[in-house]
Parts: sequence; structure tokens; C-alpha cells
Amino acid sequence: MNFALSDDQIAFRDAARELFAKEMTPAAVRAAWDAPAGELDRGVWNSLDAMGVLSLLVPEADGGLGLDETFLVPVLEEAGRVALPHPLVETAMVAAPMVGAVGVVATNLGGAVIPCACDADQLLLRRGPSLLLLERAALEIVSVDTVDGARRGGRLPDDVTGPVVTAKHADIEAALERGALGTAAMLIGLAQTMLDMTVAYVTERKQFGVAIGSFQAVKHHLADARLALEFARPAVLRAAWSVAHDEPTRSRDVSMAKAMASDAAELVGRKALQCHGAIGYTVEYDLHLFLKRTWALSRSWGDSAHHTDNVAALLV
Repeated sequence: MNFALSDDQIAFRDAARELFAKEMTPAAVRAAWDAPAGELDRGVWNSLDAMGVLSLLVPEADGGLGLDETFLVPVLEEAGRVALPHPLVETAMVAAPMVGAVGVVATNLGGAVIPCACDADQLLLRRGPSLLLLERAALEIVSVDTVDGARRGGRLPDDVTGPVVTAKHADIEAALERGALGTAAMLIGLAQTMLDMTVAYVTERKQFGVAIGSFQAVKHHLADARLALEFARPAVLRAAWSVAHDEPTRSRDVSMAKAMASDAAELVGRKALQCHGAIGYTVEYDLHLFLKRTWALSRSWGDSAHHTDNVAALLV
């Protein structure tokens, strides 16, 4: 089997990359931190919708593109590269295959805090054995401060009720797998940007008359970061293929991808912070936008320990 991207997948990815380069700059991510609840700029989101990204996994008969996860995962990596503040994984990867194209959907199928809840149109929630789809406008959401201020989280009462999307265990497990896979792809993109930023910084930053990138210790840091990233990226592509083709190993492959992507992004973030030194700790410097998103996503949809345990259990 070949996990390399096809020409069509590359073209779709590159179109998203071009869009993000124009409309989702670090300044736009910073603006998301400061926007009032419910007033996040949707310019790039509307462009993604026009491209068909939001309905990529929706069957053609229902108005979607009828494609599979191998097309969406490269786009999600590009979204990670720019720290997209919108719930693209939650909408396009998790909700759309079950409920179609329904606008901006926030979801957290396991935790109490719902990322992006304050800026969504609808919320897909797990309550007992069921998934519910709720209109945000009809809910009283309590804002919650989170490490990543661009994805404004919220909390709902435990007794909230609404229309049931599904109560099938298999459907919920599939949604959880897609959420973990999409988040793994975002983490790969985040890690790549942090690595690129660090390489550029150590090339320009000088001490003792030479670029600090020439120091052996810095080279080792960056080599370790690059190695972890290069091992994790193929695992994510493999998991996308497994999910798209409903392989018997899909659960194992997704868990392996999420564990490796989480570990790689966390490692790249630590190395980036070390190589940047004091400037990396400042909120004025863009690194923190990507580092804090990494901290949030590496623990979302199951952290590395959870997925490593799952891989171990499935190998028995």
C-alpha cells in the first residue's frame, strides 16, 4: 500500500495552503484571542466552505464532495501550520460524516470543557450512550479560560438535552477515531511551523560573532525535533488510509498516529522554546501561539499515554 499523496490530494492541500497563507496570518490568530465571544472572524471559514472542505466527507448525494480522510488529513495539517482558530476537525472530520454540512460545530465527546463552544453554531455532545446535536443560540454557555485563548472554551450543564444524532456505540467510536486522527494531523502542522520558525531564528541569531545554529548543542536539538516529526507524519498518513478503507487495524493505527504526533509536537515545542531562549517565552513573539495550541491539542481526543495503552492492548 502507498500512503504518498496523489496529485489530486496534493492539489487540494496546496489550495488550502494558499488560502491560509493569505487569510490566516499570525496576526489573524492573535485577533482571535481578543475577539468577543461569538464574534470570531469567519472569513477564512467561509472560504473553506466554498472550497468544499467542510463537506469533504459528506456523500455527494447529500451535497458533499464524497471524498475520504486521505484528502482531508493533508488540509488539516495545513490548518495546523497556521494555528487555525476555528473547529475544523470537529466540524469537517467529526460532525459532517454524521450530520452533513451544518455550519460551525464545536464538540468534545469526552471532557467537560468544549473548545470553540462560544463561537460555534451547533454543539455535538456525548451524553450517556448518545450523541446530541444542539443549537448554541438556545444554550447558556459558561465561558472557560483555557491555555489556548484562540479557541474560546465553554461549559454546559450536565442535564442538557436535545435531538439524538446516534446512540450506536460503533458510530461514537468512529467519531472518536476521526477526532483523534484529525487532531494528530493538526499537531504535525503545528510542529512543522515551530521547527521552521526555530531554524530561521537560529540562522539569524548570533552569539560570539556566529549564528547560534552553528553550535553543536543547537544542531542536536533541531535534529531530534526533525527526526520525531519525520517519524510521526507517515503514521498519520497511514492512519488516514486505514480509516478511509475501514481497515481492521484502524483503531490501532489511529492511536499510534495520535500518540506519535502528540509526542513529536510536544518535543518540537520544547526544543523550539530552548533554542529561542528568553524571547520564546514572551507573548509578543509568535511562537507562543503555536506552542499553546500544541499543549491543548496533544491532550485532546486522548493524550499520548491513553493512545499508547490502546496500541499495546490491540497488539496483544
